[in-house]
Amino acid sequence: MSGPPKNDPMVSTVWLGEHLGEPDVQVIDASWFMAGENRSGRGEYDQAHIPGALFFDIDAVADRTSDLPHMLPTPQDFAREAGALGLSRDAQVVVYDSLGIRSAARVWWTLRVMGFPRVQVLDGGFPKWRAEGRPIETDRPTPEPTTLPSVYDPELVRDIEAVRQLLSERDAQLIDARSGERFRGEAPEPRAGLRSGHMPGALNLPFGEVVGPQGTLKPAAELRRAFETAGADLSRPIVTSCGSGVTAAVLALALARLGREDVAVYDGSWTEWAGRTDTAVVAGR
Repeated sequence: MSGPPKNDPMVSTVWLGEHLGEPDVQVIDASWFMAGENRSGRGEYDQAHIPGALFFDIDAVADRTSDLPHMLPTPQDFAREAGALGLSRDAQVVVYDSLGIRSAARVWWTLRVMGFPRVQVLDGGFPKWRAEGRPIETDRPTPEPTTLPSVYDPELVRDIEAVRQLLSERDAQLIDARSGERFRGEAPEPRAGLRSGHMPGALNLPFGEVVGPQGTLKPAAELRRAFETAGADLSRPIVTSCGSGVTAAVLALALARLGREDVAVYDGSWTEWAGRTDTAVVAGR
């Protein structure tokens, strides 16, 4: 198999169409929606998905002892769950979702944290795949379970204490992927009980600004311009955040296209930060 470009976190529908079904290519449907969207990732997967795709539920493959949504599980729990799905670190893994680029980025980041060396996101996701008339199916595959050792890369993850430190010491930039209205405190949070605003010193780049009109990741030059316009210095350390750690991974994905594969995600994100009483929140720009 001739692999997709190693220096890009994205893979095209053309490449996947040419290599779909090969034994060393695994496809993951990572579709996920917020409660208010009234859509079901699993339900839509059952209605139609790319042939052979496995469904990865970010709410199920998660730390179920936490009251925060879809937090990373322990490496041991992840290895068990991913092994039950039949995932292999030897495979070329392609992740997609039913919106284009959103929750697929979260699973891309999760797999990298958990030691998967070859994982990319399908550019344009399932909408582009279907629009091109490519094959779909409704049957659920029954893969052979695998045995995975526990692997974890702490450099790609930040917790609340690490975020407190970086905001205090300014040794890294924190970029928030939420909308400008939510960042400035002009719109309420979709999760009840959360304060509105942002972390002191955070930058704002809504994740939609790195995604093109057809649900594909923008070209590198446009991405660079977007981050620089948001005030980011691409030569310095970066941590991304959002509402619950999903679209923060979209910014990490975009930065990987710019060669920044070291970007960490604040897993608890705004749900954790704004849900506490011992954290600072500011409004405005």
